[in-house]
Amino acid sequence: MKARSDELQVFVSVIESGSISAAAEQMNQTPSAISRTLSRLENKLDTTLINRTTRRMDLTEEGKFFLERARQILAQMEDLEERLSLRQQTPSGRLRINAAFPFVLHSIVPYVAEFRALYPEIQLELNSNDVIIDLLEQSTDVAIRIGDLADSTLHARSLGTSPLNILASPEYLKKHGTPRTVDDLNGHALLGFTQTETLNHWPLRHADGEQFLIRPTVAASSGETLRHLALAGEGIVCLSHFMTHEDIRQGRLEVVLPDANNGYRQPIHAVYYRNSQLALRIQCFLDFIQQKLLRYAA
Repeated sequence: MKARSDELQVFVSVIESGSISAAAEQMNQTPSAISRTLSRLENKLDTTLINRTTRRMDLTEEGKFFLERARQILAQMEDLEERLSLRQQTPSGRLRINAAFPFVLHSIVPYVAEFRALYPEIQLELNSNDVIIDLLEQSTDVAIRIGDLADSTLHARSLGTSPLNILASPEYLKKHGTPRTVDDLNGHALLGFTQTETLNHWPLRHADGEQFLIRPTVAASSGETLRHLALAGEGIVCLSHFMTHEDIRQGRLEVVLPDANNGYRQPIHAVYYRNSQLALRIQCFLDFIQQKLLRYAA
């Protein structure tokens, strides 16, 4: 026979309370019942856990070993019960999400109806910002950030990754030709960012390295603006798959130089302050959106 959780609880209670009588009072049992449970546990384990005399109790070496692991098991069981209890609760309240406009538009808005149907008591508040914000100052519960994180004061949960693709419209490629090598890009109109220099390092392998630094023909601060410029046939752009997968699927944009792509994937994180308790409404949203982002895993 194997030890049961109630027997582990009795054993731990006796040690932590200091006596069988104190454990009996704590657990609303008789001292004789506690004593019988201890004896039954020792018989099952075929070892002595506690040396008991009329004056004192001392843990044996086996008892010390067993106590540590019994506490771990009971803690894990308590944690499991709490998690199951949380799942049965109804998440509710205002949920304030901040993310760059392209992420809100392409990775949250399409799923709002489904999320609201699942969690009708949560009031979503979506705010867009293409720069890093102060979560407290902006009264934000959680922010979605694309790219590598640098702020150590925040707790982060990975939601997945999204590849970067070099893209152009069929109309642009028909008019100006399709680049066959990375060096061919020098003869094309290139669409890039104005503020974040690292975003103008495209993930392309070439003779001088694993990244190709462009000098934008047209620059913009927003990825969504660059997407619309590319759709309008104004040039070649490097954008994340989360905001262009539908354009690619419907043929509005075509992937350029796929064989030269070094395979870099942009990390996607949810960030919030470490000293704040992660509310159930936030957990529900992050679990939900993480499942939706799995489409970018391929």
